[in-house]
Amino acid sequence: MTKIFRKSNPLNKMINSSLIDLPSPSNISYLWNFGSLIGLCLTLQIISGLLLTMHFSPSINLAFDSTVHIVRDVYGGWFIRNVHISGASLFFTCMFIHIGRGIYYGSFKNLKTWYSGVILFILSMLTAFLGYVLPWGQMSFWAATVITNLLSAVPMMGGTLVETVWGGYSVGDPTLKRFLVLHFLMPFSMIAVSLIHLVFLHETGSNNPMGINPNMDKIPFHPYFSFKDILGFSILLTFLITFSLLLPYLTTDPDNFSPANSMVTPPHIKPEWYFLFAYSILRAIPNKLGGIIALVMSLSVLLLMPILIRSNKRSMTFMPLMQVTFWLMVCNFIFLSWLGAMPLEPPFTLMSQISSFIYFFIFFVMFPLISRKEDEILEFHAMYL
Repeated sequence: MTKIFRKSNPLNKMINSSLIDLPSPSNISYLWNFGSLIGLCLTLQIISGLLLTMHFSPSINLAFDSTVHIVRDVYGGWFIRNVHISGASLFFTCMFIHIGRGIYYGSFKNLKTWYSGVILFILSMLTAFLGYVLPWGQMSFWAATVITNLLSAVPMMGGTLVETVWGGYSVGDPTLKRFLVLHFLMPFSMIAVSLIHLVFLHETGSNNPMGINPNMDKIPFHPYFSFKDILGFSILLTFLITFSLLLPYLTTDPDNFSPANSMVTPPHIKPEWYFLFAYSILRAIPNKLGGIIALVMSLSVLLLMPILIRSNKRSMTFMPLMQVTFWLMVCNFIFLSWLGAMPLEPPFTLMSQISSFIYFFIFFVMFPLISRKEDEILEFHAMYL
């Protein structure tokens, strides 16, 4: 009877084929949970963001005070804002792990799924930047000024682009209003891209740690993986509530608790932690246009993964040299993030340049060469042993 109900009309059939009877590889691990955790984080961010917007005033004279009003006067406002701040950090933590898993196990070979996921990642970065500006603290204002000024390096039309984004000749009221509207609307575009991402994923099926044909051994999604997701949701919500109650401003810069002042420049301008790796690469190039190109490439390199790694083996499970290269990339990513939080002075400048070079060298040289070499070694062993 239950089975008939699940398949009795088109809506039930859609839910059933996506969440209950969906064929899934039997050997996927908890690393595959992070996709659903990203969806949970996005949902929480949208709900908390909508509640915060009801009390926010998008004016350079009122934005900071309205943020204080939310925390001090609105019933439960302090908790909603803390959930929104901590949720952003958890969202990007899950996103980075999800991308790392995709690289390690070769999920980028499912081209449409991978490209839609990278687009979702870039939209997430842009949405988070827009939201970082809204509280209108010192760091918010100067981060907006510095990052939007990068558009001035675009040949011939840079100045026009900057003034169009600002809505005037400096960061002000029109800028804040535009950023609020975009920050409000973009999560809904992220939902659309997420649905496209899921459609492509269900078209090809999930990858697996062994890198073998996923159709070889599949089991229903429910109850085997639905309970795994419920456990993952419980752990994530525990972390979210813990950080929201005990350490809500762990990653927030102290300067952002002061109202924006265009006459006082902070000694060291830096974004939130999830932007630091790209910010470090941007600062490593002395030339502004060169820095922008490096910044764009630091994200766009993910789109090139299917071209750069042409190995016959999908997963790195049986490729020890690729595993070493992958963990070198992870360590360098963490080091770049640390350098992004350091002041732009010796020896950090040189260290950023070296680490940025290593970042691109791994993607453009080491990954292609080592994957090809390990393919040759495996073919040799298969032929003569």
